[in-house]
Amino acid sequence: MPALTLPANHPRRVDLSEEVHARPPQPLTAPLSASYLVLYTGPEEQAADRAAIAALAARFSAAEPSEGATHYNAHLGPVRVIWERHTEFTRYTFIRQKGDERAPFDNPPIAEAPADWLASLPGQVIFAAHVLMLDTGEDDSSLDETARRLFGDAELVGSRIASGGAVALTSFRSHGDGFNRYLIRNRNLSAIQAGRLMRSLLEMDTYRMMALLGLPAARYLGRVMTDREQELAGITHEMADGIHSDESGLLDRITRLQSDIERRHSQHRYRFGASAAYYGIVQARIEELREERLEGLQTFAEFVERRLAPAMSTVEAVSDRLESMSEHLARVTQLLSTRVALTQQQDSRKLLAAMARRAKIQLRLQRTVEGLSIAAITYYLVGLVAYFAKGTEVLGLPLDAAIITAAAVPLVALALFIGLRRVRGRLGKSSDEED
Repeated sequence: MPALTLPANHPRRVDLSEEVHARPPQPLTAPLSASYLVLYTGPEEQAADRAAIAALAARFSAAEPSEGATHYNAHLGPVRVIWERHTEFTRYTFIRQKGDERAPFDNPPIAEAPADWLASLPGQVIFAAHVLMLDTGEDDSSLDETARRLFGDAELVGSRIASGGAVALTSFRSHGDGFNRYLIRNRNLSAIQAGRLMRSLLEMDTYRMMALLGLPAARYLGRVMTDREQELAGITHEMADGIHSDESGLLDRITRLQSDIERRHSQHRYRFGASAAYYGIVQARIEELREERLEGLQTFAEFVERRLAPAMSTVEAVSDRLESMSEHLARVTQLLSTRVALTQQQDSRKLLAAMARRAKIQLRLQRTVEGLSIAAITYYLVGLVAYFAKGTEVLGLPLDAAIITAAAVPLVALALFIGLRRVRGRLGKSSDEED
């Protein structure tokens, strides 16, 4: 085949291509026992998680995980250890290639890990389980006896898996050591199929627990939402019936309510979304089991769905209520803001009308004052003219002071009137130019 010259690779092409191979199922051959530990950790503990598995590897003089690794698989002493880092949790699987049917959980594989290392692991335990896998061929005659020995009187859940290739049983209960228990009887599964089966069973329980993390928050918010919805109903009732005349006060109440709902929505949006995603994974893992009923037992699908589906419906319902109330509050806030704006516009119109009336009154008063001012100034100026005319008589000039004074009155008044009008006109022009 001739060499081909292609455009440059996308910078994430190799990583994305290898993602499907990041956590391959481990081939498992019965008999074996396994311990499975899931710790709830956040993104901030990623470095601590890697340091923990690196420390365990160092104690057994094994190679450490590479920088930035999210998966590690190695034989450490008598057990194989599988470490997997996820967004919200980290899981450890300890596998010992031997399984004692009589007392398989008295000395579980996880006991091979140093006690001080186990105690110092970052995070909090969200799920833990022990698994016993036995090879029975086509003979299931000892199934009941082994199950009674491992689970006691607990009600069992189980089925034939992979079209009858294996039988899996559990009680979905935590025993005295804090671990759940699984019994897998392999009839004719290959090593890879057995590995996929154990992985699917453990992941089903892991993601079931992770999905349920949203339930406590949903129950609490359900009660809070009832109170908030009643408060919102009261506000809208007051708006519709005009009971509350202080619309600004109503707007303050509605914005406070909206802020509270938006805060809670932001706090829990991720948790509710994650619960829905985890629930989808649980359903996918159950489908992968390809169950066939064992007489007298609930299947994994029946048990999990009967208990998990109502919880997920509660989470979804509260999430929808939050979203719906947020949208409702936005509409009510917009409506009330519009009403407040209209009220403010009406108040502004009334204020402007009152100001216009006051301006007209002031103008009338100003004109009245101007008339009085003209009269007063005319009186004083004519008085000056009278003194001047009387002085001319004393000097013997042929002028009649009374006639001069009388003639000065209309002339002075007319001159003052024209002068004041010109001044008022100039002031008006200056004001128009400034506007």
